[in-house]
Amino acid sequence: MLASLVISIQAFTVQSLLPVSPREVRVLKESSMEEGATNDEERSSQRNAVKKRMLQLGASYDRGFGASPNARREVEEVLSELEALNDETDAARGIDGVGDAPLEGIWRMVWTTASDVLVLGASPVFSVGAIYQLYDPPIVTNVIDLIPRIQNLFPPNLAPSSLLRAEVQTRSSPRESYPMRVGLDFEAVSLKPVEFLGQDAGCLPPLGFDLPRLFDLPDDVGYFDVSFLDEELVVIKQNAPGGLFVLAKVDDATP
Repeated sequence: MLASLVISIQAFTVQSLLPVSPREVRVLKESSMEEGATNDEERSSQRNAVKKRMLQLGASYDRGFGASPNARREVEEVLSELEALNDETDAARGIDGVGDAPLEGIWRMVWTTASDVLVLGASPVFSVGAIYQLYDPPIVTNVIDLIPRIQNLFPPNLAPSSLLRAEVQTRSSPRESYPMRVGLDFEAVSLKPVEFLGQDAGCLPPLGFDLPRLFDLPDDVGYFDVSFLDEELVVIKQNAPGGLFVLAKVDDATP
């Protein structure tokens, strides 16, 4: 028995020391590449399925405005899965306007837990329309469309369309040693009438003002962290007043 074991070990050792032919190297390499491609495809398929679930939940619960505690817990679970599938490791690159920026573009909100946004849903005067973040580095503009609440209670022929657009302009910057963090400095706020009783109101002057920069804020104030980003969806968590946003990339921000 011992002799057989020694012979087997010797045979294995000799075989492992034999030179590998170019054909064997090529077969091993192709096999490894095929396995990697399969894993990438499975990961992509899983990611797409989780994103689809997130979009369905956002549509079902009015972007978070109509979410029950159970719905919020379900979204938290979905986002945990999504964050585990994140491949972006430097979401803040180019956010200062230097070089390519993966965040650049127009993103429309599909979910939020931010109290400063959800409280808008309690307004007796306006209901909340589309909410966007427009990234044109280094400028990031938050856009909120406000619709008279009474307009939703009547057919269009009895309540012609009116819409007011609120915009908050910020200047973005990277945060050293935090490649997934984007710093924000608020610069201006404006209210722009878009429609009034079915008529184009773009000729009316906007109401707005610049925010004075009285002193420099520390880096731990005014920022958000990106926990997921690809070419279709982004998940960000704001520092203050807290809460997260899920946004889907769109072609334009037309009201």
